[in-house]
Amino acid sequence: MDLGVRWKLHGDGRTPAPGAVVRPDERLSWPRTAGLGAQHVVAMFGASFVAPVLMGLDPNLAIMMSGVATVVFLLATRGRVPSYLGCSLSFVGVAAVIRAQGGSSATVTGAVFVVGAALFLVGLAVRRFGARIIHAAMPPIVTGAVVMLIGFNLAPVTASTYWPQDQWTALSVMLFTGLAVVCLRGFWSRIAIFLGLIFGYVLSWALDRVFGRIHSADASGQVTDHWRLDLSGVGQADWIGLPTLHGPSFEWSAILVALPVVIALIAENAGHVKAVGEMTGDNLDDKLGTAISADGVGSMLSTAVGGPPNTTYSENIGVMAATRVYSTAAYWAAAGFALLFGLCPKFGAVVAAVPGGVLGGITVILYGMIGLLGAQIWINAKVDLRNPLNLVPAAAGIIVGVGNVTMEFTDTFSLSGIALGTLVVITGYHALRVFAPAHLKTQEPLLDEGTSSYDTDGTEGDQRAKS
Repeated sequence: MDLGVRWKLHGDGRTPAPGAVVRPDERLSWPRTAGLGAQHVVAMFGASFVAPVLMGLDPNLAIMMSGVATVVFLLATRGRVPSYLGCSLSFVGVAAVIRAQGGSSATVTGAVFVVGAALFLVGLAVRRFGARIIHAAMPPIVTGAVVMLIGFNLAPVTASTYWPQDQWTALSVMLFTGLAVVCLRGFWSRIAIFLGLIFGYVLSWALDRVFGRIHSADASGQVTDHWRLDLSGVGQADWIGLPTLHGPSFEWSAILVALPVVIALIAENAGHVKAVGEMTGDNLDDKLGTAISADGVGSMLSTAVGGPPNTTYSENIGVMAATRVYSTAAYWAAAGFALLFGLCPKFGAVVAAVPGGVLGGITVILYGMIGLLGAQIWINAKVDLRNPLNLVPAAAGIIVGVGNVTMEFTDTFSLSGIALGTLVVITGYHALRVFAPAHLKTQEPLLDEGTSSYDTDGTEGDQRAKS
């Protein structure tokens, strides 16, 4: 059985000829391949560490399981889809909601485990029936609205939890990150969030040295005198050791909050496979279902031991586009480096010490970008919001999701926020479609013949904010 783990040497193994590309089944020399693998790790570092911190999970375990998930993905796709799987920012909002409802880390990972299982089943369905079944259930107006309400539902988390801890640091980090995103080029622009994290880290350390402790809310919300950057946990952490593991806990209320993220993940995976196929020149339509299922399996494996979910990363697509090296050998090297980093608890403690004010500045931009991905989906699919069949369910669902509207069905069961907003969009659209006149029902498909309708540039722009 061909598992895609054999590579032909490209040319002399040093530098591709002008205009040439290193295909997925080729490689450069092993030292150069290892270097490219390290570059891929750096590219995914920012979001892969920010996401678990925001979700309240172990960043060391996150980076380790991202390596495991990447290996699973490469094996499942037989090395035809070069991709790195890192921690998905799409789940940050649902994690915040679940914790606000009193849920623990086990509750968060249990809910996300179910989402991974659902994604796996969707992938199997796509393999069996084709991608048109996705369009039938989730046309672009539905997908865009759900992605939008997931992102904008996060606004209160920034406003009430992170920003008040250190407003001036948050403002400085927001401005720096915004400048980095807009002004930097190439590889550096793709790690702008990571650069903002480093800037805020250093700024917080400097402010502590110059002005001493700050009197503000800490991570628990209690107003005290405390250091902006508390490195006490770094000194206590070991250099080598396993991350903290825990099993998932399953609660229906948390699962219902998390399930809508499946829609965002389907759109992300479809766009990713399309972008990689266009860059490599390979028709990857037949691998879309496999890629979606592999993403689900990777998330299930990670959350089963207490880690965050994983999804394909466009930061790494950007690295491929810049280097024109699409070798899956580089991704195997990246996965190996990730596993090694995951075995260094001291490194994870440094990441976990990121000040709340720094996260406030980053999340102002990051959460807004996640929400606006929904608008990008509408633009790419040419969704007509003048059409009331599109406008009414999207408008209602977004307000319900962003405003955290609650529907109480019994004394023990209610739906609110993301879950209720998603339900309003999906059921509202399909119910209205039954009664709508024929001229309102024309719609560009989200997916056609097993691939996405996103153009390459649009996909990369979408993915950059997510992952």
